[in-house]
Amino acid sequence: MSSMRDRQEGFEKKFAMDEETKFKAMARRNKLLGLWAAEKLGKSGADADAYAKEVVRADFEEAGDDDVLRKVRADFNAAGVTQSDAEIRRAMDELLVTAVEQIRTT
Repeated sequence: MSSMRDRQEGFEKKFAMDEETKFKAMARRNKLLGLWAAEKLGKSGADADAYAKEVVRADFEEAGDDDVLRKVRADFNAAGVTQSDAEIRRAMDELLVTAVEQIRTT
């Protein structure tokens, strides 16, 4: 009976670790996306870092990526930056791969 309990606890710990890693990867992806978008918006240095933090915070509005996409889309529209939603989503996908690699190597 104790081996079943140990096994269950092992699965629960792995699930918790996987969820934590997923959260970190998404937060890192959003920061990288914010820096990518900041460059397109003509921001650099501290302004780019501040904008990246805004993008990370935007992800806490609702589940999924739509809130982040809406934030970047609205800022691009306001600044006259030409990027389609598909291009933004492609950047999100590519930057997620980069974020996961960065987390694995740290």
